[in-house]
This record gives sequence, structure tokens and C-alpha cells, in this order.
Amino acid sequence: MNTREGTACGQTEPSQQHDEVDRIVAAWTREWPDVDSEPLQVLSRVSRLARHLERARATSFNAHDLDGWEFDVLSALRRAGQPYELSPGALVQQTLSTSGTMTNRIDRLQRRGLVERRPDPADRRSVKVRLLPPGAEVVDAALADLLAREQAMLGELGHEERKVLATLLRRLLLPLEPS
Repeated sequence: MNTREGTACGQTEPSQQHDEVDRIVAAWTREWPDVDSEPLQVLSRVSRLARHLERARATSFNAHDLDGWEFDVLSALRRAGQPYELSPGALVQQTLSTSGTMTNRIDRLQRRGLVERRPDPADRRSVKVRLLPPGAEVVDAALADLLAREQAMLGELGHEERKVLATLLRRLLLPLEPS
């Protein structure tokens, strides 16, 4: 029986189990009882989950000979849809990098044969960065690997729990994101 259906013999319900954050909060409550440490209950868990997610991402990308930034650029191009191309400026915006950094990244991806620069047909002074078939293959494989790892990370939550959690996290994130 899994945690969503109840507990099997001798298993403790997850809400009754203690994790490292519970121990940290208990210690702060003991040492500094007049301070409200409730934010740690949520945000320390988010921080710890982010570290686990970064490890899963690194493992997925390394398995496909990609760095995280390479995946970010290639996936932005892949998400753009046919013909899988964007301006360098759009890539900067989507990957939260600088234009100088993006120039270097495009150069490196081009040397690997994953992308190409093409003149923008709408503006001959500009270029578009296009995802090449080897780039599409590697980003698709890395994404499939990553999604499998993320599914496993979310395995303790049912479909409705995932929707509720996504909604709550969106509410926390929206005020912090650029509009």
C-alpha cells in the first residue's frame, strides 16, 4: 500500500514522520522561542527540494553530454516550434542570461553542431538561431530523462495533490518573477 492509500503494517503516515526541516525548526524553536520560525517549515523544504532537483537535472543532462545552460538554450529553441529558431535576444530573455554570455553560448553550441545562425529573413541586419536535428535529438532525450526523474520525485503525491501544490507554488512565485 502506498502513502496515498494508507499505511502498510508498521509504516508511519508521512504527515507523522519527521524530516531534517522538522529537526531544524525544533532546534530554532528551542533556542529562540520568541521568534516565529513557521516560514522555515515551507521555504526550507522548497530549498532542499531545489537542491535535489538540481542534482537530478545535472544527472539527466550529464547522461546526454549537456550542461544545464546548454539544455536551457536548446529547450528554448525546441519549445519555439517549427522552424525551432529564435533571435539571440529572445534566448537571452528566456534563459535569464546576458547578451555577451548568450553570444558565447551560441558559439559553443554551433561548434558542437547543435545549432546554426541564419540571417533573419525579416531583417537582414539580424540573425536567428536555429536548432539543428542533432540538437533536437539530444534535448528531447535529456528532457525525457529529466521528466522520468521528476515523476519519481513527485511519486508520493497524487494527481490532485500535485495540482494543489503547483497552484500554491505559483502564488508564491508570481510576485517574485518579472512581469
